[in-house]
Amino acid sequence: MWSTESISRRSFLAAATAASVAPAAAKKKIPLILELYSVRDILPKDLFGVVRAVAKMGYEGVEFYSAYYSWTPDYAKEVRKLLDDLKLPCASTHNGANAFAPENLAKSIELNQILGSKFIVMASAGKVDGIDGWKKVADRLNEGAAKFKTAGMRAGFHNHATEFRPIDGVKPLEVLAKNTSKDVTLQLDVGTCVEAGSDPVAWIKQNPGRINSIHCKDWSKDPAKGYKVLFGDGDSPWKKIFQAAEKKGGVEHYIIEQEGSAYPSIDTVERCLKAFRKIHG
Repeated sequence: MWSTESISRRSFLAAATAASVAPAAAKKKIPLILELYSVRDILPKDLFGVVRAVAKMGYEGVEFYSAYYSWTPDYAKEVRKLLDDLKLPCASTHNGANAFAPENLAKSIELNQILGSKFIVMASAGKVDGIDGWKKVADRLNEGAAKFKTAGMRAGFHNHATEFRPIDGVKPLEVLAKNTSKDVTLQLDVGTCVEAGSDPVAWIKQNPGRINSIHCKDWSKDPAKGYKVLFGDGDSPWKKIFQAAEKKGGVEHYIIEQEGSAYPSIDTVERCLKAFRKIHG
């Protein structure tokens, strides 16, 4: 006859054994979103249809490029309703330097709040003169970050190859990293980093916790391919990038961006999605 004590002992041992063989906690899933600039040839003709197609493919969010900045609040609300219906969040927006001008911060906040965006990213600083000019860009980013933070959003800067090319021995992106607060995300465009001859893995490790957003755009040194190479077919060390981004960089989402390919744009982004899943897992 089993005693209460023996049952309790057996239950304890069973629980302990189960705990010892239980799998490790599931790895945090990082969303893959699409920079809609990748389908810029068809998006203006049928934004709603294209966004629906993107959601159906399996993308987990979108990033709107600077064309959105001309929208009225009413139209932005229509787009937000579409996104909500599709359960496809707007992760961030790409903007010109004008979105960070003091007189435009209220507009930037209003449109991004309507869309549900969490990152307002400066994707072009415009014409900048020398290192002192880049320090002024850093000041503008800090000012924007302070305003956006009160509205529950973050500022970011998206690099191009220019920011990785030294001026008097100093890379402009190093100036921005050093002179901006941690509230400013350094959105890494991998392809342009590689094209400029810089190491994206080293850059991520040099800026722990600040690479919250990564544009998964590839690049090939083959002049016939360049930026038109599909994701995973270029010269970027994606496995090492993912490892560094997830262990050191603080990445919160990956973004497919494509400059073009041998295929129609909507087909291209679906191919990139499948390639990302295969490489990243």
